[in-house]
Amino acid sequence: MEKHPMTPEGYAVLKEELSGLKNKDRPYIIGEIATAREHGDLKENAEYHAAKDRQGMVEARIRVLETMVSLAEVIDISNLSGDHIQFGAIVTVVDENTEKESTYQIVGTEEADVNEGRLSISSPLARALIGKVSGDSIEINTPGGTRNYEILTIKYN
Repeated sequence: MEKHPMTPEGYAVLKEELSGLKNKDRPYIIGEIATAREHGDLKENAEYHAAKDRQGMVEARIRVLETMVSLAEVIDISNLSGDHIQFGAIVTVVDENTEKESTYQIVGTEEADVNEGRLSISSPLARALIGKVSGDSIEINTPGGTRNYEILTIKYN
């Protein structure tokens, strides 16, 4: 299977969520199921069915997180530098149509959140930015039309 790039911070968040589900949520739900079983007839026991549904959701999320963690290729961005944009770069761009500046860090797909300035490496904008330098202009075709951006700054933490 193909590895997915991820920052150390993103990897830590996934591991923390996985640990919480395995060590807190799973045992709690098992206790809820045991308590609900004591109430008698399982066919008409809403508490039991609700707990089983929660258990199914938690187990599904655990499987997803375990897959993400096993496929993660953690890239230490503290060692990265240079003039060209690559994974982990913090890039400030300006929309040439609206003059609105935006700053994004290019991160792995699993840790992306545009509202917090974390742009997925697989997004059209990030793919267009990779390999460019400060001062370059890029053009992105979006459902809302063509967008033009100029790269203002590139930095690495």
